Amino acid sequence: MGPALDRWVLEQRPPRNAVDPRRPYAFFVEPERTAGGAVEDVATIFLTNRECPFRCLMCDLWKNTTEERVPASAIPAQIEWALERLPPVPHVKLYNSGNFFDAQAIPPGDWPLVAELLAPFRTVIVENHPALVGERCLTFQKLLRGALQVAMGLETIHPEVLPRLNKRMTLADFERATRFLTSHDVAVRAFLLLRPPFLMEEEGLFWAKRSLEYAFSVGVECCAVIPTRAGNGAMERLQELGEFAPPRLSSLEDVLDFGIGLRAGRVFVDLWDVEKLFDCPRCGPARAERLRRMNHTQTVEPSVPCECRP
Repeated sequence: MGPALDRWVLEQRPPRNAVDPRRPYAFFVEPERTAGGAVEDVATIFLTNRECPFRCLMCDLWKNTTEERVPASAIPAQIEWALERLPPVPHVKLYNSGNFFDAQAIPPGDWPLVAELLAPFRTVIVENHPALVGERCLTFQKLLRGALQVAMGLETIHPEVLPRLNKRMTLADFERATRFLTSHDVAVRAFLLLRPPFLMEEEGLFWAKRSLEYAFSVGVECCAVIPTRAGNGAMERLQELGEFAPPRLSSLEDVLDFGIGLRAGRVFVDLWDVEKLFDCPRCGPARAERLRRMNHTQTVEPSVPCECRP
């Protein structure tokens, strides 16, 4: 773990992508179920900034980051540029491939202008590592007109796998951060991995369900379950060694059915590149569409019938 694993992760990496520090590397609008039960549009802006200092084993977000801190005013310029090209919507996510409250990623001196640009939004969602949760979150919260929500990677509560992900975080760290934020009226969403490395299919599904239960028990309001995927070099190497394989589509269906059935908070499954999980060309698209609908309705639908399934 630690520096040795950092080095190994870095050694497996392919080249990063070329990015412009004054432009977000992606932005779009998509519908999402709100805590109030409505389905409303959310703008997501992927900010270009310095790479996250945490070398998480499964992370591929570093591909669109810079090696140096971006100049002052670059982050507001990125946000303004994206908003000029997006339709008006009530909610916004500022995802920066790391930690919003890392001063080397998002300069705090830019916060007032960022907050001014975000004044029209009812909800502002940022991502952050639990270790970087503290008073500076509240400083930014006070600048906003809308409500702040912080998204944090819980990944898994498996006692052996979590340390091996090189996340430099314990469950106690996650709980402390969550309770601090919720005590100051900042909602928390958690990212969870379905079948992280070092687990077989059934184990991956079991621990994803236990991780959902844990997240809601400590105060998380929304959970997003992400099928663990390759793409960062390290995961391909683990796949070659037989220590990782992507989850099956049936497990993604099972975990969403389970999560919604808890009735403890919103549960979404990440459908980016879901086509790679299709094991049957006849029913795969319909099963993915069922998951999309369930993300919006938070209601479990009957499974899609197919000859490939018993």
